[in-house]
Amino acid sequence: MVSTVAFLSFAAKPDSGDTAWVLASAALVLLMTPGLAFFYGGMVRGKNVLNMLMMNFITMGLVGVLWVLVGYTLAFGDGGSIIGDFKHWKLDHTVGLWPGYGIPVLVFVMFQAMFAIITPALWTGSIADRLKFGPFIAIVVLWSLLVYSPVAHWVWASNGWLFKLGAEDFAGGTVVHANAGAAGLALAIVLGKRKNWPKEPMRPHNIPFVLLGAGLLWFGWFGFNAGSALGANGTAALAFTTTSTATSAAMLGWVLVEKIRDGHPTTLGAASGAVAGLVAVTPACGFISPLGSIVLGLVAGAVCAMATALKFRFGYDDALDVVGVHLVGGVLGALLIGFLGSHKANSAYPDGLLYGGGFSLLGKQAEAVGATVAYSFVMTLIIAYVVKFVFKGLRVDEETEVEGLDINIHAETAYEALTGGSSLRSSSTTGSSPKADAEVPA
Repeated sequence: MVSTVAFLSFAAKPDSGDTAWVLASAALVLLMTPGLAFFYGGMVRGKNVLNMLMMNFITMGLVGVLWVLVGYTLAFGDGGSIIGDFKHWKLDHTVGLWPGYGIPVLVFVMFQAMFAIITPALWTGSIADRLKFGPFIAIVVLWSLLVYSPVAHWVWASNGWLFKLGAEDFAGGTVVHANAGAAGLALAIVLGKRKNWPKEPMRPHNIPFVLLGAGLLWFGWFGFNAGSALGANGTAALAFTTTSTATSAAMLGWVLVEKIRDGHPTTLGAASGAVAGLVAVTPACGFISPLGSIVLGLVAGAVCAMATALKFRFGYDDALDVVGVHLVGGVLGALLIGFLGSHKANSAYPDGLLYGGGFSLLGKQAEAVGATVAYSFVMTLIIAYVVKFVFKGLRVDEETEVEGLDINIHAETAYEALTGGSSLRSSSTTGSSPKADAEVPA
């Protein structure tokens, strides 16, 4: 075991400005998971909002521990081109500075921990309203170790095969968003449709929650993207700028599609468009110009708005549009690097097709996208079916689904009963069943 003294004895002196920036960025990225909880929580029905919040919050606990024990070493350990070794399990041998940067290794470890936390939280939106809590825990654990860590190793570890190929992913378009989106699709297929979907309208119960969540995500995303420069430098400034601009443009693109298609722009659409822009610019933010980010954002907002209709065409119940926003947005952003990548924006990387760089970069991006999506989808299917077999089912029973997951799984409701009283009903204090007493908005 590494001693406390060893943790504090760095081989070289860290750069205080870079270290402070990446530490602050890590905190911003952690804030994104509660932000995501509110974003998703507002979109489910009132009887299931606590379950959605809980799935996001418990992921912070589960992955936060797993990352320290074994997740980090699988993702960034030496190993080979596919997976890391166990050299750094329980964070052994994590002294000194991260190679090529002025930050301590532990700062990098914890910054990356926040990415590992939010990625499985992203796919909770696809399985809303119907997954048992025990199987959810099991899937998160297995998926984090068997899907997230290997993909992170491929793309971001210096010996990962996609890294060596030259595929570009500045902050997680493939590792985080396409990965989570493919997993969300697989889980939605295995779980099946919610009762009465799509015949019964299942409208968001709290749009202000959605907007609050989107705002927190937008705020935290500056740490997500600009923090990935791993220093307070010009690349961080570029990523910050393109993140802001692409998000703004994507919001406009989404609401424009709504206005043309439906006759009215919506606040839900504005929030969703902003998130779609954040997703799409994530892989590209350090490689494209501010003008390129406007183009990327407009395209992403419009395409993701239209992609939300895919679930009705193909019949999979992706409850909160994880596929339409994260899978489509992540894939789109990664591929657009092949068109919009600019040597003038970041001289360390090649030009894309529109800047005279040819098809080489686009081909590498397509290979990275294809490998990530295929691996995540297939492995998630396997994990889901194994967990389904072990737990003798993944879905809650029909009565629980109708009454709501909050009161049945967590013995709580998010709102006081319509007739007044506590939001937490316990048979030990009231002498009655929680289900009998709870009245919550549908």
